Amino acid sequence: MELKIDSPDAEGVGEILAKGDNIMLGYYNDPVATAHTFKNGYFRTGDLGSIDKDGALYIRGRMKNVIVTANGKNIYPEELEARLLEKEPISEALVLSGNDRRGSACVKAKIFPNLDYVTRIMGHLPAKEEIQALVKSIIDEVNNKMPDYKHIRMYEIIEKEFEKTTTRKIRRCGLNLV
Repeated sequence: MELKIDSPDAEGVGEILAKGDNIMLGYYNDPVATAHTFKNGYFRTGDLGSIDKDGALYIRGRMKNVIVTANGKNIYPEELEARLLEKEPISEALVLSGNDRRGSACVKAKIFPNLDYVTRIMGHLPAKEEIQALVKSIIDEVNNKMPDYKHIRMYEIIEKEFEKTTTRKIRRCGLNLV
């Protein structure tokens, strides 16, 4: 299989294109969809990534999920979600674009805590304030390892799991995301 990056930005990140015998030929009886899905014989994956000098592919996220800041910088929600999910007290996380109290765009996270884990560690079912403090400390820790423009500025703790697709991914479409 042959891979290349289409329209890379200053960091070398762009859409991942793939070509090879194992890639579909197109959509049956749908030349319009086929034309949209391919570019110069390469399949448009919809994934964003970069390829290093050794040819290793790094996937950053999905094109449709990228958050573009007011100064034009790209934030890949999947990167921040992965950092949050490294922490056992967090069961699920969704990072998206939000608006602060002044109406300015910012990075927001929705967090579903792992109450079983937190209860086991604390020795009791935590109060909402304890969960709030724990999530804030985790977000502060994640923010401290990221450039300022990627900082999570707002967060919401949710009480039930996110709706999932058939592949067990969080269904982003149709959520009340603001």
